[in-house]
Amino acid sequence: MRGGQVAARAPVIQFTNCRILRGGALLREDLWVRGGRILDPEKLFFEERRVADEQRDCGGCILAPGFIDVQINGGFGVDFSQASEDVGSGVALVARRILSHGVTSFCPTLVTSPLEVYHKVLPQIPVKSGGPHGAGVLGVHLEGPFISREKRGAHPEAHLRSFEADAFQDVLATYGGLDNVRIVTLAPELGHSHEVIRELTALGICVSLGHSVADLGTAEEAVQSGATFITHLFNAMLPFHHRDPGIVGLLTSDRLPAGRRIFYGMIADGIHTNPAALRIAHRAHPKGLVLVTDAVPALGLGNGRHTLGQQEVEVEGLTAYVAGCSVESALEAASLHPAQLLGLEKCKGTLDFGADADFVVLDDSLHVRATYISGELVWQAEEARP
Repeated sequence: MRGGQVAARAPVIQFTNCRILRGGALLREDLWVRGGRILDPEKLFFEERRVADEQRDCGGCILAPGFIDVQINGGFGVDFSQASEDVGSGVALVARRILSHGVTSFCPTLVTSPLEVYHKVLPQIPVKSGGPHGAGVLGVHLEGPFISREKRGAHPEAHLRSFEADAFQDVLATYGGLDNVRIVTLAPELGHSHEVIRELTALGICVSLGHSVADLGTAEEAVQSGATFITHLFNAMLPFHHRDPGIVGLLTSDRLPAGRRIFYGMIADGIHTNPAALRIAHRAHPKGLVLVTDAVPALGLGNGRHTLGQQEVEVEGLTAYVAGCSVESALEAASLHPAQLLGLEKCKGTLDFGADADFVVLDDSLHVRATYISGELVWQAEEARP
């Protein structure tokens, strides 16, 4: 039996008494789901002469597309940059635990590491669909080692690299292959970087600019070569200056290719980025904002000393802020925009008809009440359970 026929026979679930995020607005409409996809109720009524098999009252909550985190270094004691014989079990643990945060898809992120770590870890993190077992893995984000020494941040200096003469072969030798890779963060001022950007984008890999001392002209050339993302805007790059705004200037540059949108990640915790800076960026380029956690293995463990790749970090106090934009804009920055960045907006990051039924149920304070993947309830808050 064909997939379409199976889906047509699947039960229809109607989510009622809710506000759904669609087209940048919260609409008082029902959400219809069948066979793991968002359903057009008019076609159901008028073409199939069917009604819902089940109704679920959402108690006035918000239904938004599932969140997509494109920069997460680990969590709950798991460090994606630590090599082991069973990396997959750590990824699975994080995938399961982030469901409670409304995350339905993510890109496990590796910081600058020794070559042997890449060679051992990357083959153990395949792309994987989400479900009751956890959020889906969209591919790995490699943050480094081709970054600036001056702006390396928490990346270990001993393992930083620059591109050799045969640059793309150097990339392949460093990572040991790119089969499971979705994003690569690099510094565009490094020699041969534009050659690498063109090769990576030709493979469908998103290139992000970050941990860099690039001026605006260099950043614009990188975008012209295919780069589409900025890793944690304002952090680990030259500060904005009126004579040369650096990478930050890409948000309002008039030298980008026609039709090309630049996206930028921001860590909205009030620490990495002052809320006023977040507001400036959002008002300058609201359609490019991608909220990321940049979560470290300490996520979910509280204060104390924890690892991040080859480094040890001290965590004291964890807070999150969403400042200076509407609820609708914030939700799209955590769902639609990362999906657009990765070219997945037809199936992820949206509640449009035909899209994957990955969504999160939120109360008015934006606390996660429940998480669904492919229309299946995969996590629910204790107080929301019947």
